[in-house]
Amino acid sequence: MAFLALGINHKTASVDVRERVAFTPEQLVEALQQLCRLTPSREAAILSTCNRSELYLEQDQLSADEVLRWLADYHRLNLDELRACAYIHQDNDAVRHMMRVAAGLDSMILGEPQILGQMKSAYAVAREAGTVGPLLGRLFQATFSTAKTVRTDTAIGENPVSVAFAAVSLAKQIFADLHRSQALLIGAGETISLVARHLHDQGVKRIVVANRTLERASQLAEQFGAHAVLLADIPQELAHSDIVISSTASQLPILGKGAVERALKQRKHKPMFMVDIAVPRDIEPEVGELDDVYLYTVDDLHEVIEENLKSRQGAAQAAEELVAAGAEEFMQRLRELAAVDVLKAYRQQAERLRDEELAKAQRLLANGSSAEEVLAQLARGLTNKLLHAPSVQLKKISADGRFEALAVAQELFALDEGPSKT
Repeated sequence: MAFLALGINHKTASVDVRERVAFTPEQLVEALQQLCRLTPSREAAILSTCNRSELYLEQDQLSADEVLRWLADYHRLNLDELRACAYIHQDNDAVRHMMRVAAGLDSMILGEPQILGQMKSAYAVAREAGTVGPLLGRLFQATFSTAKTVRTDTAIGENPVSVAFAAVSLAKQIFADLHRSQALLIGAGETISLVARHLHDQGVKRIVVANRTLERASQLAEQFGAHAVLLADIPQELAHSDIVISSTASQLPILGKGAVERALKQRKHKPMFMVDIAVPRDIEPEVGELDDVYLYTVDDLHEVIEENLKSRQGAAQAAEELVAAGAEEFMQRLRELAAVDVLKAYRQQAERLRDEELAKAQRLLANGSSAEEVLAQLARGLTNKLLHAPSVQLKKISADGRFEALAVAQELFALDEGPSKT
């Protein structure tokens, strides 16, 4: 039994690498099943977001190299390139890492709440794929419980700070008056929903939500008095958009350099502020080469995010202590569970010996032996049989000079005097 947490994140890999290691929602079930089939992993879950791709595994024996090789092969990456930016955590460190991630302590934005929901989704997908068993399942439940405690008992989640908040804060720096600005939001997921809320709170003049399905775009747009369109309508909306923020799960760019160039001509080169939060990227990097375009990716939001994190730093230490305690408690319970099978086998053995001696006593009673004699023989027989195997093993241990094992036996049987070495 061993836990392994392996992956890359915004601290170890560029957005270019992260988008090549990302898993689409459609890939996850097949990838999980393949991971368990082709590596020594008995249980597995995959967390894939714009800032990280991580594998959570339970293995009989740790084999990180085989998992790294599988990950490189799956995404057709160079193994050395992947190894250079990957991190590997084992057992207690893996448990602690998962809990830190779920609590938002390992996020680009300290304490951001979205990651817990993303981890719960990863757990649900792994259950659907049939790759979560009792051990990884217990670890996920302990992780969720610890993350909830961190949220409840510390101030780490106070003061809204997120990629969405950072993007809107940056827009305020570029446009002095957001009330006169128009915004185009591409996608309709949780991040875009947060962006829409922040823009709406800032009084943005007009918000347009573009999505692959009009129904999902309309549901989001209705909340903020926005206008819903399809992705195909983006070229018509682009020319009117001062702010463009995109976050979809598309594997190919949605906005190319040519479309933005045409929009700029129609705008008479009035500046456009664009943020690409997606991994893989929704906006071609070449768009950033255009004059009058301010293009940012998630990695470019660090400075804005740092300025908004100061209020959370004080709570971080308390959160770290809660995570450390949660990890230790989980590992302790797991170690206790390791004794269950031994205790079960020992009890079964003792009950078998008891039944044998009881049957013998019942036969003696049936043959006319006195109850006193039968009880005495039952007690002697049961005592001898229960002590036989431990006695043989203790003599062997002593003969081998394994006095530390004798000390454990002393503790196990709650004896008053320790073993003699003479």
